[in-house]
Amino acid sequence: MNEIFGILKELDWSPLLISLKTGVAATVFSFFLGLFAAAKAMKATSWKKAVLDGILTLPMVLPPTAAGFFLLLLFSLRRPFGSMLYGQFGIKVVQTWLGCVIAATVIAFPLMYRNARAAFEQVDPNLIYAGRTLGMSDLKIFWTVVVPTAGPGIASGTILTFARALGEYGATSMLAGNIAGKTGTISQKIAMVIQDGDFLTAGVWVLIVMIIAFAIVVGMNLISSAKMKNVKRW
Repeated sequence: MNEIFGILKELDWSPLLISLKTGVAATVFSFFLGLFAAAKAMKATSWKKAVLDGILTLPMVLPPTAAGFFLLLLFSLRRPFGSMLYGQFGIKVVQTWLGCVIAATVIAFPLMYRNARAAFEQVDPNLIYAGRTLGMSDLKIFWTVVVPTAGPGIASGTILTFARALGEYGATSMLAGNIAGKTGTISQKIAMVIQDGDFLTAGVWVLIVMIIAFAIVVGMNLISSAKMKNVKRW
């Protein structure tokens, strides 16, 4: 126990801060992109929805390293798009914190999209029709009627998205690398210290991740409980 407290005192907390910042940023991007994509998918025809759903869900079923490979091909300075971003706008993605955010967003986005779409499918269409009869625009109906009604499902998707982004490893390692204090996340730190044979430090980081994961699961359960209470009251 004394050894654990000693490690905690000397621990470099930058991997936790980087992971939290990356998780928050990726969740924000995934939230709005996921809602937009889910809304568009709901309006698409059956075959277009199937194709769109397959494309948007692909990062969830691909190995993270495969997704990281495609991102590296896209944003590498040796490739046209990556070279254009850096030459025209001074934006560098590879081996930067921006790379961490992009990789985490790509991997976590399908969770937000799938949960948002499932929540939208449960919304009573009569509520939308009622909004239109009141002269509300589609945008206003979406944010004031559809999103609040689908709130519990969207909230669950947001929590899952944050959890996935927080623990992302494969794609992040390939695109952003493992630069201490810059792109080194908790997952990368655990892998690195295990390779060095420092299992005690790795255990401390695993314990920290487990505490965060437990808090996320408790949050999801509280949201689910609130949803069931509302259903019973109805």
